[in-house]
Amino acid sequence: MPQVPRIWGSGKSTLGAPGLDSETRETAGPRSQPGSTRSRGPGLSALSAAALFALASPAQIVPANPPVRPPLATPSVAYLYPTQVAIPAGEPSLVALHFRVARGLHINSHTPSSGFLIPTTLSLVAGAGVRLTAAAYPAGSEITLPIDPTTQLSVYTGDFVIQARLVADSGDHSIQARLHYQACNDNECFPPKTIPVPIDVIGK
Repeated sequence: MPQVPRIWGSGKSTLGAPGLDSETRETAGPRSQPGSTRSRGPGLSALSAAALFALASPAQIVPANPPVRPPLATPSVAYLYPTQVAIPAGEPSLVALHFRVARGLHINSHTPSSGFLIPTTLSLVAGAGVRLTAAAYPAGSEITLPIDPTTQLSVYTGDFVIQARLVADSGDHSIQARLHYQACNDNECFPPKTIPVPIDVIGK
């Protein structure tokens, strides 16, 4: 099939004014003189346009507004509590962080069933007066999906708790830990996301 150039609607003729390029004007033949009874066929510019339309392949049709996946109407995961904790300064302390997965969704557990899946992880940037020395994650629930009933997945649904081991300096520290996860429903997965986990940690 001949290669057909794309036309992007620039408003500028690619064939030259008045619709024919110089080579076509030289080979198109003499024009009919005024008063001549010789009938004129369809204009060459019209025939060229028809040929372009006939030869154009479906892959060259570019939609003006391609469909975009709508964002989730509600957050897929929400941090619930605590918003403030008091722990002994300089001593490792366990703090239970509570989260909730939105209904109809699930997220991979911290130990997903495949290395290709994105695990749920908690992190804390150092230097805020509080250190995250370890985190204990709950075991995931085993589920299968209708689209692949032979594959078991380890996921979190509903409410789940991460036990964070924190060490705080003396004083009041407003920190933002981060929860990284990927949410899915029964048919598709959404892009990975990181949400803030704000906590006021008081080291006494």
